Amino acid sequence: MFVDSHCHINFPGLAEQQTAILARMKEAAVTHALCVSVNLEDFPQVLAMAESQPNVYASVGVHPDHEGIEEPSVEGLVELAAHPRIVAIGETGLDYFRLTGDLEWQRERFRTHIRAAKQACKPLIIHTRAAAEDTLRIMAEEGAAEIGGVMHCFTESLEVAQQAIAMGFYISFSGIVTFKNALALKQVAQTIPLEQMLIETDSPYLAPVPHRGETNEPAFVRHVAEEIARLREISVEEVGEMTSRNFFRLFKAAA
Repeated sequence: MFVDSHCHINFPGLAEQQTAILARMKEAAVTHALCVSVNLEDFPQVLAMAESQPNVYASVGVHPDHEGIEEPSVEGLVELAAHPRIVAIGETGLDYFRLTGDLEWQRERFRTHIRAAKQACKPLIIHTRAAAEDTLRIMAEEGAAEIGGVMHCFTESLEVAQQAIAMGFYISFSGIVTFKNALALKQVAQTIPLEQMLIETDSPYLAPVPHRGETNEPAFVRHVAEEIARLREISVEEVGEMTSRNFFRLFKAAA
């Protein structure tokens, strides 16, 4: 019924529990998960996770937070994305919250990912934090609308969501939408079309209520769906069915 569209189950603390995590996913009716790459050094682990499990997919990309690591190239990303278990490029984007100073390297890395996604014909997974204006500007300049993708772990305004949707992007909600003080985000979840929505855990981070403070995992994505159903006054089954359908519509290589 549910798909976790963004998780990091290769991270320490989760990778060692692979069998148990998959079993709990099944119990919670979470049918599939996308394990998302954050650097090239650990990409083999991400790919191995997807190769070993028929209901786990993978992406390839370098997170905007990471400095001093192997820098991606368009050609390298396209080559790695050719693997049939790789369904997306990312996560990529801009993050001005954790890093300061001259971040032009971050913007250039983002451009590299967009160009690779267009060449590989696979959608983008975009991370943006305290950088919405530049994120949308670079998406427009690089023609990200030609390939589409998802704004993952969305925490921006309704206006930003609408601009991203206009470029063919989906909006993905994490456990943050269950937090009591996330009022503006709850409004976004109430307002945008259900046809443009995904759900995720971003595990091991951001566990939703009632698991807040615990290590997050894909089985908990159903709580995100439950909160969205409550906000929109529809059934959780409808949220699960539509967001799952959206996942396979966006990530065509997963079909």
